[in-house]
Amino acid sequence: MIPLSIAEPLTGLAPVGLTELVERAALQTRIDRKYVVAVADLPYLLGRLPADTRVLDIDGERSFRYESVYFDTPWLVSYHRAAYRRRRRFKVRTRTYLDSDRCWLEVKVSGARGNVTKHRLPYRPQDRTTVRPGRDFVDHALLREALHPSAGSPLDPVLVTGYRRVTLLLPAPLSRITIDTGLTWHDFTHTLRTPDLAVVETKSTAAATPVDRLLWQRGSRPVRISKYATGLAALRPDLPDAPWRRTLRRHFCAVEPAVDPTPPATPRPEPEASCA
Repeated sequence: MIPLSIAEPLTGLAPVGLTELVERAALQTRIDRKYVVAVADLPYLLGRLPADTRVLDIDGERSFRYESVYFDTPWLVSYHRAAYRRRRRFKVRTRTYLDSDRCWLEVKVSGARGNVTKHRLPYRPQDRTTVRPGRDFVDHALLREALHPSAGSPLDPVLVTGYRRVTLLLPAPLSRITIDTGLTWHDFTHTLRTPDLAVVETKSTAAATPVDRLLWQRGSRPVRISKYATGLAALRPDLPDAPWRRTLRRHFCAVEPAVDPTPPATPRPEPEASCA
């Protein structure tokens, strides 16, 4: 459920439909800035947005449940490229919009100067825990980006994340803002929950958004956080974590992962056979 503290500020914003949001601010290539803030601070932020801010509204709902399944090689090539700050990095995931039962297979590639390019393929929700039906798409997307780390290697599910998302549209400069609450991570053995924290992400072509400036005024600065890499590092202290160490120490050190008493809601499939 969306935190009650932000439900009221959201009702005062003008709505924007999904089609218009995608047409105006798909921003498939963009600059991302991420912040970890206390859920208790969100009303301050929402109460000071520009008057022409609009909120994604679908059939009267303004927050939506997301589930992402992240895939990696047995040697965690995607994770280690991020951990060792390789200039070119990638993620492979399925993203399921649980309220509408829509699903996409996505390949995200990070390049120079923080640019992010996303490749998307409509996907069957029942296939969200495997890349088998979309493996050709994944390989082609990585080839287009001059990345070949998965060639000949299986891509298995490694981490599942869940959260609720509010999406805002700001027209000047054109930008999209997401606010994620109710964050959970599980690696099929342990689950991590951070109910008091939110991840705010600003997405624009370049310029800082009004939300960035509001957060800067409150002393918040962009942090290194990746739902995949930071979450996996929090659950697996044996992994290298240098890029996210400050974030982990500041925001995650007091949160203890819990052993899953029952199998996760998203079952782990059999590992993908090697394509070699």
